[in-house]
Amino acid sequence: MSGILTGKKIVIMGVANKRSLAYGCFQALESQGAEIILTYQNDRMLKSLNRFIDENVTKVPCDVSDPENVESAFKTIHEQVGQIDGIIHAIAYADPEDLKGETTDASLDSFNKAQSISVYSLISVAKYGRQIMNEGGSIVTLTYMGSERAIPNYNIMGIAKAGLEASVRYLARDLASQNIRVNAISAGAVKTLAVTGVKDYSTLIKLSNERAVNGVGVTIQEVGNTAAFLMSDLSSGLVGDTIYVDKGTHLI
Repeated sequence: MSGILTGKKIVIMGVANKRSLAYGCFQALESQGAEIILTYQNDRMLKSLNRFIDENVTKVPCDVSDPENVESAFKTIHEQVGQIDGIIHAIAYADPEDLKGETTDASLDSFNKAQSISVYSLISVAKYGRQIMNEGGSIVTLTYMGSERAIPNYNIMGIAKAGLEASVRYLARDLASQNIRVNAISAGAVKTLAVTGVKDYSTLIKLSNERAVNGVGVTIQEVGNTAAFLMSDLSSGLVGDTIYVDKGTHLI
């Protein structure tokens, strides 16, 4: 199918199930003609992906907690499909016990884990992804306004998202030498696997939806459509930005 991404090869990292934001990105990019390469953490995730995504879609193992694994994954991607044109990084993690109570309850080990998987993984992905990316490529990560606001129970993840957004700005500056753009999408609260790990997540989603300008929360498809735009040449003027896709929730 012809679209704004026809002829482009895009890596999507973080598709967990049909409710995930990354799956919304997959749907939007596919509808716009992109050739998609998915990464998955382990065999269990591969088995899950194959239940709802065509087995003919290229899938490559990648555990972002290990930078050597990230390097190996991008080498494999290059061997299988050649140069790529973009990466969508939709990966984050915090220990479940850190998504309730108070921020001071978190241990140093859990803090470091959240930073490593949620923040450094983007730097690692950019490091090895840029080596096989065409000039004019695009990298997009997913964040949330808990990076700027003290959202109840978001705690360590909010701190990690702040680091992620800062990383976007610095990477955007550095990768400009290859004409590769780096941006972030700040998505509204959607009932994904990640959000359900936050204590009282249903209240969070309810409040988020109520504060949307029309009282209706954002969908994974709307987030995906923005990702497709950011992967395309139409967004060449956007560099180092955080784009809110939350139906105006952040305005109030």
